[in-house]
Amino acid sequence: MDIPHIGFNHEKTNQAELEIFDLSSLYQRQNLSHDPQTPHRVNFFMLVYIEQGEGVHMVDFINYAFSPGSLIFVQREQVHAFDFSSKPQGKVMLFTQAFLDQVHANMRLPNFTPTHLNHQHNPLSHLDGLNSQRVPALINEMITEIGLDQSDPLIVMYLFSALTLILHRLRPELRYDQLTQAQSVKLARFFELMQAHFQHNRDASWYASQINTTYKTLNQVCKLATGLTAKQMVDAFTIIEMKRRLVVTNTTSQQMAYDFGFEDASNFVKYFKKQTQLTPLQFQKQYTNPEL
Repeated sequence: MDIPHIGFNHEKTNQAELEIFDLSSLYQRQNLSHDPQTPHRVNFFMLVYIEQGEGVHMVDFINYAFSPGSLIFVQREQVHAFDFSSKPQGKVMLFTQAFLDQVHANMRLPNFTPTHLNHQHNPLSHLDGLNSQRVPALINEMITEIGLDQSDPLIVMYLFSALTLILHRLRPELRYDQLTQAQSVKLARFFELMQAHFQHNRDASWYASQINTTYKTLNQVCKLATGLTAKQMVDAFTIIEMKRRLVVTNTTSQQMAYDFGFEDASNFVKYFKKQTQLTPLQFQKQYTNPEL
């Protein structure tokens, strides 16, 4: 079965590119087009704030245990799955790249760089005593402003910016925000090219030439943004896509080798095992849910 690819509902938000709703509404809705508890890919950013309940949230086939005060951040194009077994309570915030672009144009905001490609990245964080009061207050203020008849998008952006700056400060290990504007543009272009060509090109030098820069310069930008070299970013992105396909489509190694431009299945298996320490079949057995 193909993995559901969930898009942002622009009409529902009146083109605001931002939506906030109760987490409980996801397991109370009857008309959803997909099961939120099974793996699905999103084309927007998502922040889940847990007020009550415990469980595990899967992000790119790794389970992260959450509890009251937890924050789960899912980047666009990641695959994730909710856990509603304990009927958790909280808030879900969805926002698009277009919304981030609007905020960046109006005020200070941290860069949302693809840190998830670094295997040491953890999408889960936990609020301390002070911020366990401040963060919900900011989210509720955003909900209040959005609900006003004469809602001001700029106020929502300021509140969002304050929220992300506070959360950014909580995770100093992820503060890869030293990029200049020119470097941010290079990184964004590299990421776009990688999304378009990763199946058949894993040569970091080729990507550097496509954005009219040197491999050394691209490497520097990637290390500042994610802690990885350009080659490591390409391999990490490729492996995540391979894992997604192996798990949700049960594709054979022979087909995967063809799809990703390898000469034969053995070369594909060798590449996959070098990056993950598992064969594709071992990975499938470890992560595939027989009920999917």
